[in-house]
Amino acid sequence: MEDVKINAKEEYLKGAKQKDICTKYNISINTLKSWIKRYKWSEEKKNKGAPKNKRGAPFNIDKKNAEKQVANYEVESVLENAELTEKQRLFCVYYIKSFNATKSAIKAGYSRKTAEQIGYQLLQKASVKSEIQKLKQNKLNRVMLSEDDIFQKYIDIAFADITDYLQFGSKEVEGEYGPYTMSSVNLKDSDEVDGTLISEVSQGKDGIKLKLQDKMKALQWLSDRMDLLPTHTQAKLDLEILKLEIEMNKLDNTEEEVEEDGFIEALDDTAKEVWDDEED
Repeated sequence: MEDVKINAKEEYLKGAKQKDICTKYNISINTLKSWIKRYKWSEEKKNKGAPKNKRGAPFNIDKKNAEKQVANYEVESVLENAELTEKQRLFCVYYIKSFNATKSAIKAGYSRKTAEQIGYQLLQKASVKSEIQKLKQNKLNRVMLSEDDIFQKYIDIAFADITDYLQFGSKEVEGEYGPYTMSSVNLKDSDEVDGTLISEVSQGKDGIKLKLQDKMKALQWLSDRMDLLPTHTQAKLDLEILKLEIEMNKLDNTEEEVEEDGFIEALDDTAKEVWDDEED
C-alpha cells in the first residue's frame, strides 16, 4: 500500500485527475482524498509551481504554513508507527515540543488525575522512547545542525565563567593627595571571547555591566535531553551540574558556615580527569 501511495502522489503532483489515479491504482476516491488532505499534497503541489528566485527558493515563504508543514511531518511520521496507540502517538508529538510528560499526556487525551503517572510510564515504554528519539533527531536534522553543535552550545552557556570575559585587578592612580590603589574591572578583547554567550554589555555611571546567557535555562535544556548525549558526556555534565548546585547552595546559606571537607576540590579533580580522558 505504501508503494501505491507514493505512486499516487507522483501522479497527483504531475496534474493527473483524481478519478484517473483511482482507476490506475485501484483505490477509492475517498482513500485518495484522505491522503491528499492528511499529507497536504495540494499545498505541496502549489509550492511546486511557485516562482523561484536566483537560488531556486520560492518567494514569499509563509512562515505559518512552513511551521504547519513541519507539524504535519511529525504527525505523519508517528502515524506510520503501528506499535503505538492513538493516544501514545499524540503524546510523542506533544512531548517533543514541551518535554513535559504530564502536560503532553493531558493534551493526548489522558485523564488529568493520572496524567503525571501515565506520562512517566509512557517515557519508560520502549516503543514510545524510540519514537520520541526519532522525532528529536528529525528536528535536529531540519535545522541542519548536528547534535554535537547544539549540545556544545548549551554546555558552553551552562558553564561559562565570568572571568573568561572580565579581568579583575587593582591599579595605582594619582589622587589629590597622592597615589592610591583602586580596584579595576576590564572587558577582555572581543577576539578573545565567545560573544554568543553574552546577552548584554553596557556601561553606565556605576561602570561596566556584563550579563551572560541564562545558565539555569541551559542546564534545564540539557537535563531534558540528556538521553541524546553519549554516556561519557553525561558523566561530565553530571559532575558540572553537581558543582554548580553546591555553589548555589553556598550562596543561599551565606550566613551559615559551610564545611566542604575538600569536596569541591575532589569534584574539580574528578571532572578534570574525565575531560582529560576524553581529550586523549
